[in-house]
Amino acid sequence: MAKPGKISMPTGMGGLTRYFDDYKSKIQFKPGHVIILCIIVIIIIILLHAMGGA
Repeated sequence: MAKPGKISMPTGMGGLTRYFDDYKSKIQFKPGHVIILCIIVIIIIILLHAMGGA
């Protein structure tokens, strides 16, 4: 039976699926940490190209 307050979708949606449960990851990164990690990876790649002579 449908729960009150929940939106129910029609069953024949042509293969489209909606998930109503929220998924929370156990690992969460702040945007600043991702940017710093990208900069570190870019610096490592530049250093490897400079040392490799390619």
